[in-house]
Amino acid sequence: MTEQATRTYSPRERMVFSAAQLIRRDGVGATGMRDVAAHAEAPRGSLQHYFPGGKDQLVGEAVAWAGRYAARRVSRYLAALPADERRPSRLFAALVAQWTDECLATDFTLGCPVAAVTVDCADASDTTRTATAQAFACWREPLAAGLAELGVPRPRSAALATLMVSSLEGALLIARAERDIHALTTVSDELGPLLDAAVT
Repeated sequence: MTEQATRTYSPRERMVFSAAQLIRRDGVGATGMRDVAAHAEAPRGSLQHYFPGGKDQLVGEAVAWAGRYAARRVSRYLAALPADERRPSRLFAALVAQWTDECLATDFTLGCPVAAVTVDCADASDTTRTATAQAFACWREPLAAGLAELGVPRPRSAALATLMVSSLEGALLIARAERDIHALTTVSDELGPLLDAAVT
């Protein structure tokens, strides 16, 4: 997730990206439509044109973008694993390392936009709740497939993918609260052997 991405896509794509970035930093309530337009360097009048459903639509699309982004990242990490490191623990370590690097680079100011939307407004709107659930599913599905590719039986891979996502999200919250990466390091160290033991 880079700021440069706001300049390489259409105004609509930049606004979705910007919404995700502002939500992960400030939460849904503190993220206004005008803030999104300014961050995306898009004309303010284009908000209504691109998002006739208003903020709910924009938030839903930002969450969907975040789910797809997480899924693509899983696929990239899996493909990049060296032959001698093709183990579930190494895949999980790569995911944790990405968040660890982001926490350190941003002084723990950025979290997961899907988690932020879930906490802020999943109960307020069925469409938002559905969007967050789908985003988490979008993240878990390639994880489960990746685990299966690494030798975990398919019935178990889906459950372990859920464990990986929930452990990472919880550790990220703790890391931001404590302004320390210890929780992220701990889940990587402790969950890794369990994931590798599931390989048959």
